[in-house]
Formats: sequence, C-alpha cells, structure tokens
Amino acid sequence: MSSDPTLSERRVRHFRQVLLWPLQLVPQDDQMHAKPWERLAAGGPWHEVVDEVVGGQCLQERHYSEFVTFLPYVQRFLYGEARRAPDDDDAVHRGSPMRVFRRHDIQAVRMVVHPGASPLTLKVEHVDLYFFYDLDLVLLNVEVSASDLPLALVQELMYRFGRGYPGGWQPDGTALHCLYDLEWLGAGGQVLARSDAQQRELFLAFVAEHRAPRIAAHWAFMLEPLVPDLSDRAGVLRYRQIEYYRMPTMAYLAVDDPRALSRADFVRLGLVTGAAGNEPALPYSEDYLGDFEARHCYDRFWSDAGSAPRTRYLGSGHSLVVVGDAGSHFFGCTERGVLAQFRHQHFLLFLIAHVQKAALLMYSDRLVDALKRLDVSDADSVKRFKRTIRRSFESFLRFTHRYWFHEISEQAQVRALFRMTVRHLELDDLYDEVKQRTADMNAYLDADSLRRQANTVVRLTVVTIFGLIGTITTGFLGMNLIAAADEPLGRRVWGFALVTVATVVLTAFTIVRSKRLSDFLDALSDERLTWRPKLGALIAVFRRSR
Repeated sequence: MSSDPTLSERRVRHFRQVLLWPLQLVPQDDQMHAKPWERLAAGGPWHEVVDEVVGGQCLQERHYSEFVTFLPYVQRFLYGEARRAPDDDDAVHRGSPMRVFRRHDIQAVRMVVHPGASPLTLKVEHVDLYFFYDLDLVLLNVEVSASDLPLALVQELMYRFGRGYPGGWQPDGTALHCLYDLEWLGAGGQVLARSDAQQRELFLAFVAEHRAPRIAAHWAFMLEPLVPDLSDRAGVLRYRQIEYYRMPTMAYLAVDDPRALSRADFVRLGLVTGAAGNEPALPYSEDYLGDFEARHCYDRFWSDAGSAPRTRYLGSGHSLVVVGDAGSHFFGCTERGVLAQFRHQHFLLFLIAHVQKAALLMYSDRLVDALKRLDVSDADSVKRFKRTIRRSFESFLRFTHRYWFHEISEQAQVRALFRMTVRHLELDDLYDEVKQRTADMNAYLDADSLRRQANTVVRLTVVTIFGLIGTITTGFLGMNLIAAADEPLGRRVWGFALVTVATVVLTAFTIVRSKRLSDFLDALSDERLTWRPKLGALIAVFRRSR
C-alpha cells in the first residue's frame, strides 16, 4: 500500500464489483442443444431465476425502470413477451432467449491480496449463469460488495479478483496479477473452495499436456457441474475459454469527495491498472493518456448540480466504472438511484455488449475448427464440413436478427454508455469480419455446388450426344437391323440381355471418360484446329490415366 498518508486515508464508503466471464460451451456429438440450460440436472446447486419483470407477483419499481429503459426489441430479448388475453387458452409467455440460473450456497469470499496482508471478507451478492437460446455460450456473473475500504485496496481488488488463472509467477513462486489467496465461504463460514494459483507445477503440467490453460480451482468449483473441456471428469456441460483470462468487470465506488481523486486515480480506475504503490503517478505516459477523458469518461453528471452531483462514469470496454459522492442519497439509492441503475440498466447494457462479442468470437472459432477438421480426400469429412458451415451460416443469421443491436435505448445516458462500450470492444469491425468470413465460406460452398452441377451437366451432355448416335443409327426410319421378332423366346431374352449389358458398359465408359470426351467435342468444334490435334484429342479418350 501507499506510504503517502493522504492516499492511504482515501476511502471507499461503499464498493461493489461485478464480474462477467463469457465461456464457450463445447458441442457434444458435433452439435449443441438449442437450449443448453436444460442439461443442468435437477437437484444441483443451480436453480432458474424467475424474472421479476415477467414472472413476479409484485413488480418492484427498480425492475419497472429497468424494463422501460430499453427499446421494444431489446425488451423482447431480455424478458420475452406475452400474447393475447390472460384468460386465453393460448396465453403463454413467449420465453426470453436469455435464461438465468443462480446458486445460493456461496455467501462470502475471503481474500488475501498480497503475501502477509490481512484477510479481507466481502459479501457475495449473487452468483449467476446466463444462457442464451441457440448460442453455445454461458456467462458467469459474480457480484461482491463491501464497505469502508481504502481506495488503494479497491484498486487492487478490481485488478486482481477477476482472473481465471494466474498470468505467471514471480521468482519466489508468488502468482502474478491475481489474489494471493481466495476462499469461497458458505452460510456458516465454512470454506467451500480455495484458490490453487500458487501451485505453479499444476498449471505448467496442464499446459504442457493439453496446450490449453488450466482454470483455477475456485472458479472451476463455482461453475460445477459444468466442467472444462479437457477435464477428465464427467459433466453435463463442457466449456472452454473464448476470451482473455481477465474477466470483464464493473465497479461502483461511493467516496466522500470524488473531486479529491486525482487524474491518476481515475485513470487507474477506468483502465483497471491496480494501485499506484509508493509513486502516485500516471500508470502510462502522458502522450498515451492525452485523450483519456474524451475516450474513457462520460462526464454528463460531473458537476455540482443535480440529484447525484460529481458522478463520473469510466469505460474501456473491458470495464465500466461509476464513481460518485457517498453523501448523495440518490447516488446510493438501491430502488431509484445510481446504485439501482448500476445493478440493472448498466449491467444489462454491459451484458449485451459482451454477449455480442463472445458470440462473434464463437462463430469465428467454429469456422477455424471446421477448416482444421477438413480433409478434402475424405468424402465424409467434406460432408461434415459442409454441414458445419451451413449450420454456422444459418445460426449467424439468427444471431443477427435476435441478438445484434446497434441501439438498445433512447435514454441518453444508457445509449452513450452502450456506444462507448461497443466502440472500445470494436464490435462493428469484429461483426463485419465474421460476417465476411461466414459469407465467404458459404459462397465457396455455393460455388462448389455449382461446379459439381456443371460437371454433372457435362457428363449428361456427353452421354446424350454419343447415345444419340446409336439411337439414330439403330432406329433410322423405324428399321430393325436384326429381325428377331419371330425368334424363340429364349433367344430373344439372351439378345435383350446382351444388348442391355453392352449399353450399360458403353454408358458407364462414356460417363467415366466424359471429361475427355467433352475435351474431344470441344476440339472437334474448334475450326481453328487442324485434323492432327483433333485426332490427338480422340486418342486421349482411350489412354490410361497416369
């Protein structure tokens, strides 16, 4: 911690951190169920959350404010829709494509930030899993809270908490960038799971064997009965990492006087760089941070006026942070104020943006995996490749119409924060890239189908031309070359069989050599060629292939 007393005295009166970790579900039998949440076994730790907006008996005001914030098509995505009258036999709720499951056994988290530091216990507000119809994705959502913490400690928690596994180790074996120790606690304070980030050999051996990172033990526990794709354990659903191991994060900080925070403090909060240590300076160069306020700050409420004065929003795509005055009742109000907006409207806009990014990365990964499995010399492999690309193309179309939003709200604040998040995540460029790649794959399949159809037409044309010669020759003026009508039945049957076999053999030979016969017909029709190359094209029909 900083040795500067003025820095150490800065405190966060109320702190909340929200983690949102997108993971890709691994299809089983090369195809994922459209409703992956149905595979969660009953009686496990996860239980579906009945949405307060569409399923609650008494709608609370904060949920109503959440609902009306979004445009109608976003409302249908988040909450589904009802149809016709309540007493109609067909009056059912059209389910939302988003389904939420929650576990209640984890009540708190005990952390040790650095070696030798005192343990810190935070309340776990909730742990959720978000599933989406027709998307092989799941998003883990964890929200924790605490009160009266030093600002430097809050900066360290924001930086270190959301790490799926350690990024490395110091020479003394201490894990880099993550918490020194972490324990999930139950209702009675019992330890449910503990981090193993300090056990370097476990992570090194896993990467050496599987060429994939090992999920830390406390996060693997939280996701159970979902299991990592490369795990030896059986699981109802398997997942693998799709984004960076550092989880997207949101944070809410209520401080005594936001104006007392320095520019370096806001930079560290907005870019989630951790505490300053003994040198409270900018984490990066002044040239790099020259446009920080313009790019990363939403300062519409950064004034002394209004119901929540001196409120600043900071966003980097990876993070969304709000800092405000702890003395403002509206800033800390959980029903109508900024805290309620942070936990509902702002969380959902952050969720939508990261669902879009994760889905686009998933589609890109599908294309790479399909190409990796393609063996052009194996007919079955080619067929599987075509089916995979067709399914990806159809699924991408459904994603575009169901989940891809450019605007989610007409409220200025929500619209601005969503645009800032989307801009930093570069979603439009990513969407265009994936769309182009998917379209290129589909165009390749269409071109391949047309090529095969053209080859079939060529073969049929060649067979028809050479068959026409025999048809006209044997059927000229209806004459029979061999008058066998009065022959005995046995001889006529044998004659019919011989002619049939000869015709089948000739037709098969014509189909097998249709490409060469087509080349011969092209040469024969070319008036610029002399008889010698035309004769050579005819001879080539009967040569063996090399």
